[in-house]
Order: sequence, then structure tokens, then C-alpha cells
Amino acid sequence: MGLIQEFKDFAMRGNVIDLAVGVVIGGAFGKIVDSLVKNLVMPIVGFLTKGIDVAKLNYTPPVPEGIKIEPPTLAYGAFLQSVIDFLIIAAAIFFVVKAINAAKARFEKTKDEAPAATPEDILLLREIRDSLKAGK
Repeated sequence: MGLIQEFKDFAMRGNVIDLAVGVVIGGAFGKIVDSLVKNLVMPIVGFLTKGIDVAKLNYTPPVPEGIKIEPPTLAYGAFLQSVIDFLIIAAAIFFVVKAINAAKARFEKTKDEAPAATPEDILLLREIRDSLKAGK
């Protein structure tokens, strides 16, 4: 029974639950960013590069005559595509986190903000009003 209880304590720890939620949200966000890259960014990159599909770029070195082997193909385009995807995903996450932090800071500022001190001239006017009411 000790092993089951230990596993239960581990699984119900706050950090594990937060991590699980983060993985699920990250997967969903990854699909959104993947769609952004494939459907919006890469067509623009393809247009700017005159129709070149970055993911299909590769280099096959020439093989000397008489050697009957298939030369290796270096698919550097797939690597470039992965780098572009990473940069776009990193930028998207950066902007989402920046927006969340700004909203959080704004919320905490309004929550912690104490009422402003009453200006001195208002205090003086209140004193005068109170004196006039008292008939002094």
C-alpha cells in the first residue's frame, strides 16, 4: 500500500498537474503555430524566394565515374524549415507570455493600488465647511 500512496502523492502534487496542463495547452498551441507557419508564413517566404520550397532544398554530391554507390543526399532544406518553424514558434510564445505578463502586472497594480491621499486643498475646504456648519 505504501507504493500506491507514494505514487498518488506524487501524481497529485501541484507541479505535476501544472506540467500536464502545460503540455496539453502547448500541444494545442503548437498546432495553431504550425498552421500559421504552413499556411501564412511559408507561402510568403515562397513568394519572396520565387517559388522555392525551402523544405525541399538539398545537395547531392557528384559520384566519380566507375563507383556504383548512391550518393548521400544532404537535406539542408528540412533543417532550414525546422529553424524557421522554431523561430516563429519562439516569437509567438514570447508575445503570448509578454501579453500575459503585462495583463498580470496591470491587474496586480489595480488590485494593490491604495486609494490616493486626499489633496491638501480639499482637506482645507472640508475644514472650512465643517467650521461654517458648526457656526464658529
